[in-house]
Amino acid sequence: MDKRMLWYQAVADCEARGEPYVLVTIVGVAGSVPREPASKMVITADQYHDTIGGGHLEYQVTNRARESLAARRYQSDLVHFPLGASLGQCCGGSVSVLLEAHPGSDARLVVFGAGHVGRALMTIMGQLPWQVTWVDSRPESLAFPDLAANIRPYLSDDPAAEAAVLCRGAHSLILTHNHQLDYELCRALLDAGDALSIGLIGSQTKAARFRQRLDHRGYSATQIDSIRCPVGRSDVPGKRPMEVAVSICAELLALGAESAKDRPARRGVTWASLKTLMRDMPTPATDTPAEHP
Repeated sequence: MDKRMLWYQAVADCEARGEPYVLVTIVGVAGSVPREPASKMVITADQYHDTIGGGHLEYQVTNRARESLAARRYQSDLVHFPLGASLGQCCGGSVSVLLEAHPGSDARLVVFGAGHVGRALMTIMGQLPWQVTWVDSRPESLAFPDLAANIRPYLSDDPAAEAAVLCRGAHSLILTHNHQLDYELCRALLDAGDALSIGLIGSQTKAARFRQRLDHRGYSATQIDSIRCPVGRSDVPGKRPMEVAVSICAELLALGAESAKDRPARRGVTWASLKTLMRDMPTPATDTPAEHP
């Protein structure tokens, strides 16, 4: 994001690109304050958009938000700020702020191959909260019009040599036009051992041949079984590129859902926190408007 945006534009932009951000909202005020409840701003690791009033209050809130982002602490926090000497502001009121940290997209996918299925797949993945790296060795194949913000084309002269680094901590799909390259990519990812999953396009015959070749190379049955081939859900029929892409996406969504099972049952701001905030918030004698620093 190179330019300042209104908060809702910034949220949409961060969501589209999968960038982590903190949405800041003034939820309560007392006395004389620079902005009213419902005022919002968005803070990322290196940008901020819109405002909750500027000054040292905004500076403190920005620092707190970026500490959460740096620590990958994606949670909601309620914070109360008296606008006194400690913040270098003389408004005399107080502000209660809700900071909602959003992780953006933790789901990463690396797709090798920009053929018919790869292109159909990008049409769908561009509408999903995944960060996609789309790899091919042919510049013309990655010339895809209106590519979504969450998809990054990556031109590589040697995809197999770069596969381990690209796929570390990510799901991977092998959809290239070359069976030998597919095999080399499988070996590179198995050797690295740190891709979250490996999907390989092909028939049952191709799967059997790859199993045999990998077995002869000394890979274990567990390693070979980790490659999903044919990739995609068997209960989604059809062989057209878009039908195959839908099948693959359905499988990816199921894989992504597995990682969400360990979420804690209690999330967000607790009622106890809300009660504490309301108890600690002072009630001013007057609400006379004043000039703000």
